[in-house]
Amino acid sequence: MTDVLARLRALQAGDLPVHGGRTLAYVYDSGLPDVDEVGRAAVAAYAGSNGLDPTAFPSLLTMENELVGFACGLLDAPPSVVGSVTSGGTESVLLAVQAARDANPSVERPRMVLPSTAHAAFHKASHYFGVEAVVVPVTSDFRADANAMAAAIDDRTVLVVASAPSYAHGVVDPVTDIAAAAAARGVRCHVDACIGGWVLPYAARLGRPVTPWTFAVDGVTSVSVDLHKYAYAPKGTSILLHRTPALRKAQYFASADWPGYTMLNSTMQSTKSGGPLAAAWAVVQSIGDDGYLRLAEDVFTAVDRIVEGITSIPDLRVVVQPDSTLVALACTDACDPFTVCDEMAAAGWYVQPQMSYADAPATIHLSVSAATLAHVDDFLAALKAAVESAVTAGPVSVDPEVVAFIAALDPTTLSDDDFDGLLAASGLVSASDDGSLALPARMAEVNAMLDVASPAMREALLIAFLDRLQRPVP
Repeated sequence: MTDVLARLRALQAGDLPVHGGRTLAYVYDSGLPDVDEVGRAAVAAYAGSNGLDPTAFPSLLTMENELVGFACGLLDAPPSVVGSVTSGGTESVLLAVQAARDANPSVERPRMVLPSTAHAAFHKASHYFGVEAVVVPVTSDFRADANAMAAAIDDRTVLVVASAPSYAHGVVDPVTDIAAAAAARGVRCHVDACIGGWVLPYAARLGRPVTPWTFAVDGVTSVSVDLHKYAYAPKGTSILLHRTPALRKAQYFASADWPGYTMLNSTMQSTKSGGPLAAAWAVVQSIGDDGYLRLAEDVFTAVDRIVEGITSIPDLRVVVQPDSTLVALACTDACDPFTVCDEMAAAGWYVQPQMSYADAPATIHLSVSAATLAHVDDFLAALKAAVESAVTAGPVSVDPEVVAFIAALDPTTLSDDDFDGLLAASGLVSASDDGSLALPARMAEVNAMLDVASPAMREALLIAFLDRLQRPVP
């Protein structure tokens, strides 16, 4: 067993750090070691428990209901609100879409209306469940255009979506107007608050301006909020809340039409470890309401200091004033965001590159955590140096002939050999000495090439890339 654990530690050494405030994507760090210990202990204690049957493991049911109750208190929920704990924000979104579809069996070819900034999980739900995504462009400040969304609702619409905030830019949509338009047509309105749900309520209590988005807004029928983000629980838990039990009913699945046990599921999973649920419950109990208020104050102080600090870095700007804890940065023509991301990684910081989309430029994305506050000065110094290096190097460019070649390709007609050639040409993969795939040390050139490709080509290339990565090891 010692050898196995040593191997685990050796493997993990190549991963991004999940603590220390230097990873500003994928992980959310409270900076509280005692809380992390409690979460890990709870995962271990419940790793073998099974949430499939709440009568067999009633402690899991108790913890789930208490977590939902805590969320109800944050989200201005009336007494009628009910909820379920899921494996993450994507599952919460999938269930919201599935429930809206299945609650309207008479609607042929159902549709949902999304702002173009809605999370990609809604497109995944569209793909899985056959609910057409009607995508509406956003306004110049990257918020949903409520009038355009209202105009897009028709007799086939089963769901309208708003974000609190949107992931790419960190701004809250005009939920009041969107929800009113949905309610006027008798359509459900889901607010995706997976990122902001556990921190925006505290922002309001701290006196920060917050656009209304909770169940206090008439017409909001469901809300998703992740616990493994700003509740700082271990991965992966989220909560999907519905305004009434009747709205949640279509989410449930039961099947007695086979000779085994009657399958009864509240979420997409059947067997599910009790570990993540127990960990989320333990962390929420440990931090408590006052603790979350303090953590929110820390994270928003960090956001404010970062936004202010950006103003003193030439060739870098904040794309839009953030409403929450997510910040998008854009570069001038003197450098490019992909090189800045590479330079930050070389300095021990992970910031996330985002591709250009429609008229919006490529950006650098920051998910700020409470643990970031202690390192803001170091972060800004590293960011300033990264931008200076990127300016010295000059913007990454793609040969115009390559751009034209990529634009002329139809990803649906390419063979595996074609994709192998494109992956090698892009620099995404290369063969190492032992025959395995070697990942590039720097990604700027790769990202620049992906950035000039159409979304469909990006998707096809990255699926081919993931397919090559996920191959058996003898």
